[in-house]
Amino acid sequence: METTSILARDLAALGRVTEGTSAESVLRGITEAVARGVPGCAGGTAELWMEERVLLAASHSELTALIDRERDLREGPSREALATGRPVAIPDVMRESRWSRYAATAVRQGVRSVLVVPVAVEGAVMILGLYGVRPGVFAPGGSLMALLREQVTVALANIWEFDDVLTGAAQMQEALAGRSVIDQAKGIIMSKSGCSAEEAFEELRRVSQHHQVKVADLAKLLVTEHQQKHGGAAPA
Repeated sequence: METTSILARDLAALGRVTEGTSAESVLRGITEAVARGVPGCAGGTAELWMEERVLLAASHSELTALIDRERDLREGPSREALATGRPVAIPDVMRESRWSRYAATAVRQGVRSVLVVPVAVEGAVMILGLYGVRPGVFAPGGSLMALLREQVTVALANIWEFDDVLTGAAQMQEALAGRSVIDQAKGIIMSKSGCSAEEAFEELRRVSQHHQVKVADLAKLLVTEHQQKHGGAAPA
């Protein structure tokens, strides 16, 4: 199987989200996929910038140190790609004149060539870094860049969609739990006053407004007090 086919397969697999999938796990998978599947690539980094939050994954600890150094310097290929939205290539780190301090750190970490690819996704930017231990191993542009952008975009879009589903499910579960405790509280009020369900809810709403608390929170307090007085028994 060709290298690009292997890379495409591995990146596509990251788009198939499961219950244990997270943005962090996808980032790690991307760095491992490019290190395996891109010719001349010995390691990868992935920075996901989302407003004030940044997630970082790296295939090797040396590359984590390099990215941290770049952040401290506030200059380097990843900063340039983030600022311009364009790919940045360093064919030979030892001949790099733009960022001499970054280059010195890269050489100490065993890096000789760098290719950084920015990938814009909804509400975020992914900065994907590829690193080689030999000079001149990356050629900017062409099918590799298109493949990386396409597959990374799909993987992250699926993560956002999956997160939305999980959030919606959690909100629904919370709403159902709140409805259940409100029904229990209504039952307690009805058993004590002999009122109807509608009148019990109106009493809950009136007291909640008076004390400026949510109806669900007031209902939970009422049910808890009832259970403590009656040994955990549910209202009749």
